[in-house]
Order: sequence, then structure tokens, then C-alpha cells
Amino acid sequence: MDMLSVALPKGRLGEKVYARFKAAGYPCPSIEEENRKLIFENPKAGVRYFWVKPSDAAIYVERGAADVGVAGKDILLEYAPDVYELADLGLGRCRMCVAAKKDFRDRADRVLRVATKFPRIAGRYYASMSRDIDIIHLNGSIEIAPILGLSDVIVDIVETGKTLLENDLEPKAAIVPISARLIANKVSYKFRHDRIMELCRRLESLTEKG
Repeated sequence: MDMLSVALPKGRLGEKVYARFKAAGYPCPSIEEENRKLIFENPKAGVRYFWVKPSDAAIYVERGAADVGVAGKDILLEYAPDVYELADLGLGRCRMCVAAKKDFRDRADRVLRVATKFPRIAGRYYASMSRDIDIIHLNGSIEIAPILGLSDVIVDIVETGKTLLENDLEPKAAIVPISARLIANKVSYKFRHDRIMELCRRLESLTEKG
């Protein structure tokens, strides 16, 4: 059996995703061993996994290095890769939010300074409100931007809200729910449709069972 190539996001989410694939009937014992390998195969199950940076998973799928993969909805919204989104796996649930200092009050007569790792998502959100903004694109430690006066608000992923609370910030608005999505390369989807949809059905069945 030729193998489906699957791009898995590294880290805690990837471990949960692999556990879901395993439960769906696509195990790969070598991935569970202590090693530093990045590619793992189980010809019997017809699957090849490889670990990638979470923000890169969609690129591997889009470019055809993987038939399918798992990427966060935040990545799909921000970078709009040319892939098919097949299923919400219900893993890694969080939300994209606007957050600011607890005492912040927006003033419509001035440009709003927005610090974020997600300029497209932030831009579309505020454009829908016809709000003039100045986007400050940061790659890390977003929470300190309003504390140091670099920005008025931030747009970022919020899971528990604990980090915001510890930095005297609070969510002001929820933009969109985020979770892990099963995605497919468009060419693979056409030529390996039955196998990919069988995988999708098995994963969705487990998602429904919770």
C-alpha cells in the first residue's frame, strides 16, 4: 500500500493530533519511541508522518510535500493557503481576541494602534468596523506592547486568559474561535480522494464522540 503523507504540528497539539490519528486506525509505533527523528512510516497502516513547525504545516500541504496535515484555524485565516479544509478536529480550542489594559477606552477620533502576530486577521476585523488602525507587527511577547505604550490593544490567541490577567490586561472582544483543522493538498484530494475521505470520516467520528 502506498502511504499517505501527513504533516503533524510539533508540540503538545501535535501529540494530541497523533493520538487522534492512532485512535482512528493510523498508528505508527516508531513515532512513540524516544528519538530525534522527524519522519516516521508504517507501511502496514499506509501512513507516513513528519513533524513540522505548526505555522509551516499548511505550507507542506499546499506545496504537495504532504497529502494532508493539521493546522490551526489561525494559520489558515492569516496566510490563506491554497488547500482544502476538511474537518474541525476539536483540538487546541482557543479564540482570537482583542485585549487591552483593563481601564482602556477606545476613542473613535484617533487611530487605534494594534500590536499583533496576525496582521491580516486584525486588519480584516477592524476593516469590517471601518476603524482606522495602525498595525504593529510583532513576533513575540505581544502582551507587553500596551503595557509599554507601544500599542493601545493587541490581537492574539487567548486560551485561558491567565497570561493577560497576570499582565493586567483583559479580553475586550472575541474575533473568531480557533481549533485544529484537517487540511488536504488539492491535487492529492483529487487523485487520492477515497483514502483521504476515509481518514476524514474516521477522525470526524472520534471528534463527535469527544
